[in-house]
Amino acid sequence: MSSGTIPFEISLSEEQIQIRDVIQDFAESKVKPFVESLDETQEFPYEIIKDLGELGYMGILVPEQYGGAGLGYSEFVIVIEELAKIDPSVALTVAAHNGLCTNHIYMFGSEEQRTKYLPDLCSGKKIGAWGLTEPASGSDSGGLQSFAVKQEDHYSLNGSKIFTTHGTVGGTYVVLANTDKSKGKKGVSAFILEKGYKGLVIGKKENKLGMRASDTTQLTFEDCAVPSGNLIGDEGQGFVQAMKVLEGGRISIAALSCGLAAGALNASIKYSGERKQFNRSLNAFQAIQFKLADMAVNIDAARLMTYKAAFKKDKNQLEPNDAAMAKLFSSEIAEKASSEAVQIFGGYGFIKDFPVEKFYRDVKLLTIGEGTSEIQRLVIARQLLNQF
Repeated sequence: MSSGTIPFEISLSEEQIQIRDVIQDFAESKVKPFVESLDETQEFPYEIIKDLGELGYMGILVPEQYGGAGLGYSEFVIVIEELAKIDPSVALTVAAHNGLCTNHIYMFGSEEQRTKYLPDLCSGKKIGAWGLTEPASGSDSGGLQSFAVKQEDHYSLNGSKIFTTHGTVGGTYVVLANTDKSKGKKGVSAFILEKGYKGLVIGKKENKLGMRASDTTQLTFEDCAVPSGNLIGDEGQGFVQAMKVLEGGRISIAALSCGLAAGALNASIKYSGERKQFNRSLNAFQAIQFKLADMAVNIDAARLMTYKAAFKKDKNQLEPNDAAMAKLFSSEIAEKASSEAVQIFGGYGFIKDFPVEKFYRDVKLLTIGEGTSEIQRLVIARQLLNQF
């Protein structure tokens, strides 16, 4: 079985196989030629996103009545995995847009909010941003300092967010803030903001180690007037909403990790067959063979966990630890796979002309974003201990 195929234990429908084939061709023809330049310039891939929108992949989880593709998490992970094999930055953009802002509005927004915001998000006409992390609250997602005060017909929002994916390029934002700080997590609410709102200040775009074509920005709110109708659900429901959104987001990061790891393995297999040392191909040496074998075993195990979580999510059978385990294991084996790939490439693995250098830089975000490895272990352990 080649590293680029989905394990035979997972049964895909004809439609899912077609989606996989389409996105593979798209990634090879539309994304691969621009990977290096996008990484160097840190430019957001507007044309790629526009094309993905036309294919229906910017509204994967949203029903057709709102302009979406009406697909599920099983199809979502297929798209993310295949894109990540070529460029994890583009995969991250698609994952964050679909899984965070867009999905938050679909899952918890009112009918009026869905009708107003989802069609433009699903078409890719507008990019979705999602603001949770703050300078003083990273893993402590309940410790938000941003606050929104109810006025007559709007909320006055003050505070700041960091590490906001699509903060600069976004047109629609979902932002979490306190509406009653005395209630702790139960006082957190979610709001929809639009670019151009008075008091919404687009701050510094981060100059990152990896995922450089994915936009990451600071946001500041200075008496930002948010219409009362843009509150998602009721006051105090924001934290619970965010945790449910992140549950699905962890599955997408697991898929991204599987794709990145498979991309690193594919590059390593190709290079080790071409590179000669001591009059032999690198892949003739047992040391290299063992590295490739371990990478392949870990990737298949991670993929099985990821697809299991996605399939169970689609059937409303997801258990508390499924997403956390898939995200934890997949992101950590991706980190190991990219490191081994650089080692196989040797000095060339340290050079930007070869793809594994970028995989090595991109991968670190996956053990941090949408819940660090430490937080995943905490979630898993608490669930296990609560069973006894």
